[in-house]
Amino acid sequence: MIVILAMIAGFLALRLYSVLGKRTGHEQEPALRPAEDRAKVTVLQPRPMADGSGDSVRLAEGLIAPGAENGVRALIAADRSFDVPQFVDGAKSAYRMVLEAFWRGDRDELAWLCDDDVRASFESAITAREAEGHVLDNRLVRIEKAQIVEASVNGGVAQVALRFEADIAAVTRDQDGNVVAGSMTDAVGTNDIWTFTRDIRSADPNWKLSETDEA
Repeated sequence: MIVILAMIAGFLALRLYSVLGKRTGHEQEPALRPAEDRAKVTVLQPRPMADGSGDSVRLAEGLIAPGAENGVRALIAADRSFDVPQFVDGAKSAYRMVLEAFWRGDRDELAWLCDDDVRASFESAITAREAEGHVLDNRLVRIEKAQIVEASVNGGVAQVALRFEADIAAVTRDQDGNVVAGSMTDAVGTNDIWTFTRDIRSADPNWKLSETDEA
């Protein structure tokens, strides 16, 4: 594991959602979007299921890990709009958006995508990075796999955890642009479990990142 990932893991070895050992993982910089454009984007929004659509769990073969099927069925029973393939696609988009917002230090974007505790942990890492004068030049090369590993509904609050297997090229630069650590030519494999939460009783269709962990 290259030096930059070890540094970032150290920054993020904080409680995320009051759980010891949880961490976020990485860092990058796409173009900023105006606030009004961000407001139009719906991350992980469920869609109504057409009549006769069948067993969403069965149709989503490969998107659900063994042992998670019952939890997904319980979620579908509680919220008939929940669609597994669409959710996984949305989760992959959210994974990229959160990482890129963290890498470029976009606190506003993180506030929109994450709940308060996860956002606070990301912001703490960003502040530490800025204090050292470091800039991250990371790139999410590819997401190899995204799979639901756990799902539950408790008191109307749904939680879905996904395992992401991805390749990330990570570089840390100083204020003058000099490379401090990492390489853009050698992508590093990462394995993370991210949990998304939504109150299915709410009219708000959006899910938020509520916990991260290393798989």
